[in-house]
Amino acid sequence: MRPQTRYARSGEVYVGYQVFGDEPFDLVVAPGALSNIEYGWELESWGEYYGALSSFARVLLFDKRGTGISDPVVGAPSLEERMDDVRAVMDAAGSERAALMGSSDGAAMVALFAATYPERTAALVLNNPLVRGSWAPDYPWGAKAEEGAEPFSGTSYASPEHIQTIIAAITPSRIGDEAFARWIASYQRLSASPSTRANLVQMNLQIDVREVLPTIRAPTLVTHREAPSAWREEHYSGLLLQTGPQASRYVADRISGARFIQLPPGDTSPWAGDFADAVGSVRDFLTSAWDAGAWAPPEPDRVLATVLFTDIVGSTARAAELGDARWGELIQNHHAVVRRQLVRFRGRELDTAGDGFFASFDGPARAARCACAISAGVGDLGIDVRAGLHTGECELIEGKMSGIAVHIGARIASAAGRGEVLVSRTVKDLVAGSGLEFEEHGTHELKGVPGEWQLFAVRR
Repeated sequence: MRPQTRYARSGEVYVGYQVFGDEPFDLVVAPGALSNIEYGWELESWGEYYGALSSFARVLLFDKRGTGISDPVVGAPSLEERMDDVRAVMDAAGSERAALMGSSDGAAMVALFAATYPERTAALVLNNPLVRGSWAPDYPWGAKAEEGAEPFSGTSYASPEHIQTIIAAITPSRIGDEAFARWIASYQRLSASPSTRANLVQMNLQIDVREVLPTIRAPTLVTHREAPSAWREEHYSGLLLQTGPQASRYVADRISGARFIQLPPGDTSPWAGDFADAVGSVRDFLTSAWDAGAWAPPEPDRVLATVLFTDIVGSTARAAELGDARWGELIQNHHAVVRRQLVRFRGRELDTAGDGFFASFDGPARAARCACAISAGVGDLGIDVRAGLHTGECELIEGKMSGIAVHIGARIASAAGRGEVLVSRTVKDLVAGSGLEFEEHGTHELKGVPGEWQLFAVRR
């Protein structure tokens, strides 16, 4: 029986989702590159796969914004927006705490969610995870520049040649199955238009959540399945496939206590029909986590957050120029502007000292936009601010944040000039797809912080 489709409000966007199963704990399944949760049920093995998951969990399934039955969007949704969609679906379904499972770029989404919202994440399952899209000297599994373009786009999208390439790459057991080829061609077209697909590919090339992995505290299972040996050397860069288990082992090695399972060769998309061992590993892992009390509400003492520091440039000279009364009035107006923008961008004011603010955010793009809005707003008052942002693991002590990430954010703000918003590379990497643009600001030594830090200025 097909589940009822509902819609959750996520900001200004409506996200389509389904809930099925009546088991004791919740499992949120985040989509990979493309999905259409309505049309998926037209494939018999799709229903069998999700039916198997619902035999031990209440399953929450959704289409991320811009794809499938969810609202279309301009461009490609950022990881931060996708993370918002996860939270919106959980809220709509009445799920306070759940296990999260994601494959490919969906794994990056749920990893970021788990680090940002540890109180809502009971466990994490990452299948063939994509944590960085492009090649780097310290990450040789990403797509190189010459491989990054979608080989089938525009008029060739979902063509017979395109579909045969997809089948060979992710569902080789279905090679020669004409009915399946017709289904997956329709599934592609109903999941995303050619332009949307191209935008998603480009966005995924910019993904880099590697710095997030060590901050994850939830019990984590990482699995990897390769295509059979006859197809293993095929590399379809438009799907950002990985050719070996090293990339998945890399992820498991960077999450404390994570378990790694290499599944036998087969279809990398389990709903093609080759799913018994994949579902079994997830079932055993999650039921063990349930028995061990992973769903008990925790009191998180560490959380991934983006910290923002601002202060007025030349405040001492300006105060001397204006005098105490006029300076006090200007400070009140400055504070009103900052607090108005913090509310607008869901920031949390943590401290105010003189003309400076310290705030935190649950998303780096919101934090960067807030800093830019503050800078523009106080400019109308005839003053300039400098701002610095960093995303990292923060300690929570009696409602206050501390730790090295906080110190880094403060030092980055100190390096900013008049009217500048400076961010760390971590912030830049995490806002892929947000539309924010950056200029290199050089390599800096931050006082009291080991190493050299590459900083970037947000381009207005």
